[in-house]
Amino acid sequence: MTDITVYTGLFLASFAAATILPMQSEAVLVGLLLADYSPWLLITVASVGNVLGSVINWSLGRGIERFRDRPWFPASETKMERAQNWYRRYGKWSLLLSWVPIIGDPLTIIAGVLREPFPAFLVLVTIAKTGRYVVLTIATLGFA
Repeated sequence: MTDITVYTGLFLASFAAATILPMQSEAVLVGLLLADYSPWLLITVASVGNVLGSVINWSLGRGIERFRDRPWFPASETKMERAQNWYRRYGKWSLLLSWVPIIGDPLTIIAGVLREPFPAFLVLVTIAKTGRYVVLTIATLGFA
């Protein structure tokens, strides 16, 4: 397998994992770390893909309100209200939890719904997503 294929695969897995698709990128990263690919390049590629996926979520959140009354809308009024109240309570700093499975993706969407300014969103999500991959890399290489 060529390096470009490997890194493209990691990028796509990381990107998809940050969207509403049920994917995980950690296993791909660990596998590539154990195959002796460059840790810093892997962290960079995975982080860029994951952050871009979160930017898609934020963008979706910015435009999703107009579809709230549609029958196919993925969240009930109660769930949307609960998520918005939670985000309002903890604010932009809750984006540091955007790496957490199950809550991270909806959190980035709600940030868009509530019009979190893009620069703050981008900085906090980048810290969270990159930090997760750095910790995972250290843990993997420390035990390998």
